[in-house]
Amino acid sequence: MFYTAGMTNQPKRAKRLVSLDWLRGFVMVLMTIDHASLAYNGGRVMRESAGSYVTGKIYSAAEFLTRWASHLCAPTFVFLAGTALAISTERRMARGSKARDIDMNLIKRGLIIAALDPTLITLLKGKLTFQVLFAIGMGMVFMAFLRRLSPLWLLLLAVGWLVAGEFITALVWDPAIGWPEPLAAIIVGVHYSPDVQIIYPLLPWLAIMILGWVFGQYLNRYLAGEAVFWSPRTLLTVIGLGGIGIYLVVRGINDYGNMFLLRESDSWMHWLFVSKYPPSLSFTALELGIMALFLVGFMTLEKHVTVRPNGPLLVFGQTALFFYILHRILLDGPARLFGLQGAGDLTDVYIISALVLIVLYPVCLWYRGYKQSHPTSWVRYI
Repeated sequence: MFYTAGMTNQPKRAKRLVSLDWLRGFVMVLMTIDHASLAYNGGRVMRESAGSYVTGKIYSAAEFLTRWASHLCAPTFVFLAGTALAISTERRMARGSKARDIDMNLIKRGLIIAALDPTLITLLKGKLTFQVLFAIGMGMVFMAFLRRLSPLWLLLLAVGWLVAGEFITALVWDPAIGWPEPLAAIIVGVHYSPDVQIIYPLLPWLAIMILGWVFGQYLNRYLAGEAVFWSPRTLLTVIGLGGIGIYLVVRGINDYGNMFLLRESDSWMHWLFVSKYPPSLSFTALELGIMALFLVGFMTLEKHVTVRPNGPLLVFGQTALFFYILHRILLDGPARLFGLQGAGDLTDVYIISALVLIVLYPVCLWYRGYKQSHPTSWVRYI
């Protein structure tokens, strides 16, 4: 059985799913380490694109694995955003909210989140930036319209992109020539220049959000007591093993599906050096597969332990956007203000990450309480 914190006999009114929050909190910790490395680590590895990959470059295992572990963050963040949207939309419909009000809420919140990248994050980085917040926010705007499609059609759209996306991206990008133009990059590719950074194109990440939405609809049916083919844990186990299997096949063939970033050798590092910018089929299959198995683990754990309402992972997971904004300010702000970019090493990264997490825990705990006591204020958008 799938458990929730404080589940009642009315599943449609169930509280937040603790397993989802734990997983979200877990990847926020990984994200903190990665962004601390981005701000302060002079030996940081970030070449996960055919346009920036350096042939023959050898990286230390510790640097590579620190970076590689963070690959789980963005796919999980975006997938769970879609899942949370499906669950919250179902709850609003059950309370009698009008379809237009639901659409407007998705659009307004999506635009606010999307605007954080070209404003706040741009200020911190010193260049016009379109990253994960832009992808999530615009994905929410699209979901205001796409949510009317059936789960089957949504699934076909998402899987269709995962399979055909590399072919479409190749129409506007040849890594041997250079980066695509910003307009093309913001839709399907990536773009780096001294003044602009576009690394989370809309369509690939929208496909991942759609998958999360479809999973959220599946959870809604299961929690409502409707007949489903598999329990969520069984479904996630199949998804996890299937995703990793697809990754092994695509990476093994070493051709289409790797977004032009092919293996140089059979070393473990080259097997794991998949394209994140833009996300390849091998990257997406691997990360969503790992994410699904982690979620199975958290669901199993939830079944056998007493949920601590103020546990760090739960608190971070329930304040994810607030956490994201604050941790970027705490990390990128001082690095840029005092000229410390790349001034440290991997040891410094882990020390700084621990300090940031310690500082943010009580702040996020306070914010969660404030948001719960002010559900109709401006904080509902963050």
